[in-house]
Parts: sequence; C-alpha cells; structure tokens
Amino acid sequence: MQQLVLLGAESIAQGALDSGISGVYAYPGTPSTEITEYIQKSRLTKEKGIHSAWSANEKTAMEAALGMSYSGKRAIVCMKHVGLNVAADGFINAAITGCCGGLIVVVADDPSMHSSQNEQDSRFYADFALLPVLEPTNQQEAYDMVFAGFDLSEKFGLPVMMRITTRLSHSRASVTTRSMMDQNTLKLPEDPQQFILLPSIARKRYKRLLGIQADLAAESENSVFNQYFSGTDNSLGIITCGIAFNYLQENYPSGIPYHVLKISQYPAPLDQVRKLTENCNSILVLEEGYPLLEKGLKGLLNNTSIPIKGRLDGTVPRDGELTPDIVAIALGLEVNPGPDIPDFLASRPPSMCKGCGHIDTYLALIEALKPFGTGRTFSDIGCYTLGALPPFEAVNSCVDMGASITMAKGAADAGLVPSVAVIGDSTFTHSGMTGLLDAVNENSSITVIISDNETTGMTGGQTSSAFGRLENICLGLGVLPEHLRLIYPFKKNHDANVLTITEELNYSGVSVVISRRECIQTAVKHKKDQKS
Repeated sequence: MQQLVLLGAESIAQGALDSGISGVYAYPGTPSTEITEYIQKSRLTKEKGIHSAWSANEKTAMEAALGMSYSGKRAIVCMKHVGLNVAADGFINAAITGCCGGLIVVVADDPSMHSSQNEQDSRFYADFALLPVLEPTNQQEAYDMVFAGFDLSEKFGLPVMMRITTRLSHSRASVTTRSMMDQNTLKLPEDPQQFILLPSIARKRYKRLLGIQADLAAESENSVFNQYFSGTDNSLGIITCGIAFNYLQENYPSGIPYHVLKISQYPAPLDQVRKLTENCNSILVLEEGYPLLEKGLKGLLNNTSIPIKGRLDGTVPRDGELTPDIVAIALGLEVNPGPDIPDFLASRPPSMCKGCGHIDTYLALIEALKPFGTGRTFSDIGCYTLGALPPFEAVNSCVDMGASITMAKGAADAGLVPSVAVIGDSTFTHSGMTGLLDAVNENSSITVIISDNETTGMTGGQTSSAFGRLENICLGLGVLPEHLRLIYPFKKNHDANVLTITEELNYSGVSVVISRRECIQTAVKHKKDQKS
C-alpha cells in the first residue's frame, strides 16, 4: 500500500493494474486517453504481460475486451462518450452474452463539450442495456470502484460500466492503493453456448438478464458507494450523482443542513430514494449530464406529488457541466462571481501548430477548389477540423468519425461534383475505410484527401493504426493505382500539390490523395529522444 497523487483517469488505471487485469483496450479520446497511457507506461505492464496496444476503434476495443473476458481474464475497455456510440453494438449485446472474467467499460463523458462534438450521458446506454453503473465522486473512489466493479462483474457475470466526466478525469488527488492481485487463470465459459447469440439462445440469455435485475438493485441498496446523510432541515432533500456531491459539499463547508442521498452505483437505490422523499418536502437532483435520474423519479416513486427540481424545470441549466456556483444558485445561495474573462482571451480561437502539415494541405486545396466554388469540403474529427476556422474557412462539415467520406459521397450522389473529403490517417482506419469502400463500389465522383501526420495527433501523438499502411489499404479497397496520389505538404511543394489535387478534382470517379508530413509535435519529440 502506498499514497499516490493521481489524475482520476490514472486512479482507474492504477486500480486496474492492482486488481489483476490482463488487458486494456481503447482508442484515444479525451478525456479517457490517460487511462490507457498510464497502463502502457507502467513497468508492471511489461512484467505481467498485460495487453495495452491501441485498438483501431472503440468497437474493436469492446469486442477484444469481451474476448479476453470470454477466456476468464479480467479486462478493461476505455473510451469517451461518443466512442460508446461506435462500441454500442458490442456493448449492448455483451449484456446478453454476459462475461466470464471481469469486464469494466470505462466511459468518460465530456459535459460542456471541452473537446467533443456533443454532450452525451452514457448512463442512458447502461440503463438501456440493463447493466450496472459505477460513478465515482473522487479519485479514491474511482480507484476503489475498479476492485468493486470487477467483483460485481464476476459475481453476476455481466459487464459493468464506470462512468466518469472530464472534471474528475483531469483533476488530481491523493489515492491510497491496495495490495496487488494476481491475474485470473485461463478458463473457458462453463456454458459453451453462452456467447452464441442465435435467437433461441439470446431469448434465454435475455430472460436471465431480466431475472437478475432485482439482485442488481439489492446490490445498489447495500453499496458502500451509495450513502444517506440525515439533515436537520426537512424543506429540501438533495440527490447527488457522482462528482456533483463534491460541488454540494463545497457550498456547505460547515455541514449540509439538508437530507442528502449520494448515488454512485446504479440502478438507483429505490428504498433510499423513498426514505429521502418521506423526510423532505421537495427534492433537488444534481447530476452531471442528462436528467436521467430526475426523469425516472416520478415513475420510481409511483408518481408522487412531491416537487422534483433539477435540469428539467430549469433549476439547474439543461446544458453544460455542473460547477459549485451552479449548485449554489440552485440552492438559493449567494454567489460571488469572479471577474469576466477579457474579450481578447474569450474570443481567441484554437489554431493549428506552426509547421503543421495540415496548414499546407489546406492552402493547396483552397487554391485547387477556386474554379469550383466553396461548400464542397467535408471534414472529420481531428486537428485538421480547425480548417473550418479563420484564416482558412475551408471546411463545411464535421459530424462524426468517418463522416467526411460518406457525406462527400452523398453530396456527389446529389450532384455536387466534385465533392472533397478531408480525413486524418487515424480517423481513416477508425471509421473511414468502409465509406471509401462504398464510394469505390459505386465509383463516386469524390476526392478523398487523407492528411497523414503519421500519428493520432489530436489526443497527444498515440500510435496510429494507419501508420505505414495507407497506400495498401486504399489499393485493397479498390482505389485505382493511377488515382492514388502522394503529396508532401511543404511550402516549397505548393504549386505541385495544387496541380495534383486539381487533376484528381477533375477526375470523374474515386481518387485518394495522401498528404504526408509527420506531426510537428511528434517530430520535435523524436528529435529530443534521439539527442538523449
């Protein structure tokens, strides 16, 4: 046992190492990336033979982790909230198959969209899948919950979701660790049909899942992570979920006068909720994300007439992450806001790094597109999305991973020719390959520019599944060799790059231009490593 100062993400990683995992599976995505990186850098990973390589996307990560669980070993799979959309097929069906070795699915939600294209509450997925959820309040609880999560997973033979948010993932606190556990031994499922979801088998597995819901509810009622605190003021009862409990405490340093139910394990402990409503005149729900619990309370409480306040009635803003000030306002407390952010800071947009290859790629593309007009460029998720902002204003869409190619194809189908897709190398192998296959199958008039910086740049330079493989992948998908072009985005090559892109824009069919230049950040790092 030792004391460590860890990020919330690192607390989960350390808990996973100490609880005997055999593998971590993930695709980089802020605010979840640091979990896998911490495990990758640990000496224990090599010593214990723990799998820690990045997956091509969240779906492959989810399914590989399920395969490790099938073999009796403990596995953890990590992603951000939009990554769960990609992994949803495997995640939902894993609730039906169940698991053998413990399986924890860590999902890092990003309320306020600090680095995401939407707000999303992953508890809805778990509720839909009928799976238990652990939602830590602090770093110590995040660490302890990994042990509890694996025990819960193996007790009921189900995956367990651990839901965190940006603020917990990226803040530090002291964590007391436990003694390290050994890894599970290899053991195949006792039921050889457990993971075969033919309808006749799946129906039985689903009945099993439904049959243990009461037991999961009982676990929540008795969970050490769900706590009831009695108060002296019966006018209000407060339900806090996860990190919201901290914001409540910050507003009452001398003690909270109201009855409080802290919920960090789901399904919600109904008996404790009823106890709160019996003692209080109204209820305030403080939950990070969507009003999941708030919506369900009336049904849980048999349509009681007790007033329930929260995000739905405007007591708490419907969007954005919670803060101590937002909680204070909801409680009717006086708030002393700090000074406004100066305009020159508030309006300062993000920008690409100096020396970034995406810059010269866009400059060449903008010039090549001049004869055709604007509104033809569909982008994707990555650093290059910043091409939508001044001074470039070269991007007309950014929806989800891989959508640049498929949207360009749809636009071409509608008659917008040429249509251009700009996608990064890592995003291409994450979700772009199938879209390119659709385009090849129909010989769509699109030009795909793969801006290849040879890494997963936006999340910190992790290894890209595309590294050294792009040309072969494109050829394998059916792109004609004469319309698979390679350019190098440097200022000295500008005219030649414009000419290459122009030639492919004028081609009536699928063309791919790979624009290759190492990410400036990883290039600097590599130089430093070579000197040392």
